[in-house]
Amino acid sequence: MADARIKAVVLDLFDTIVEWNPAGLPRFEWRGREVRSTAPLLFKPLEAALGEGFDRDAFLEMHESVIREIFAERAGDNPREVTCYQRFERILLRLGIDDARARSLADELRRTHMGQVRAVTSAPPHRVEAVHRLKRAYRLGLLSNFDDSETGHQIMQDTGVRDLFDAVVLSADLGLRKPSAGIFAAIAGMLALDPQEILFVGDTANEDVLGSKRAGMRAAWINRHGKPLPDGIPQPDIIIADLAELPGALGL
Repeated sequence: MADARIKAVVLDLFDTIVEWNPAGLPRFEWRGREVRSTAPLLFKPLEAALGEGFDRDAFLEMHESVIREIFAERAGDNPREVTCYQRFERILLRLGIDDARARSLADELRRTHMGQVRAVTSAPPHRVEAVHRLKRAYRLGLLSNFDDSETGHQIMQDTGVRDLFDAVVLSADLGLRKPSAGIFAAIAGMLALDPQEILFVGDTANEDVLGSKRAGMRAAWINRHGKPLPDGIPQPDIIIADLAELPGALGL
């Protein structure tokens, strides 16, 4: 699909450029099941800060409750972002920890949690090469639903592609998540392009395909497992199994 009207390619981050491996997270048992989570890494700073007042089960139960609440807040056509810091702050406040201590401890938990997320996230070399090939022909942007700005930029630096992007929008910075129209408008504005001049590339049908098409962009859907297009999702302009296929699909 060589199209001279496309001036920029905007990429999703997770499951488009990078993959994260939950098998690399610590393992522990809770409620009779084995769980992979950063939670065991969080216990140490919590115990250091709260001493005998720290109750592991109460923390885990509140964490699970807040996660469910956040997922509900992120649903719908115009979802708001709740950052990783805000998540931990909400948990701590509901556990009765005073405001000043909750703010400080929430940031320590954020850094601990995100450090492990970063450690188990990497970009396959063939995708890195695809980003370099795309850069030779197009301006590049990155638009990602990710709840921690600092770590999002660090992960991009880790891949070696951060400097290839002319514009970067993370949901943690904007307070909005895909498929919100506002987050797509933000990346188009940063690139100073009309939406129809942008090809958006991502792996989710609702957030990436529906969101970008509704914003007036073209869409490339990474359909890794050959699934049918869900009902109500507009037809993507390009369907590929991996980002590595995109340069060829664009005639590069």
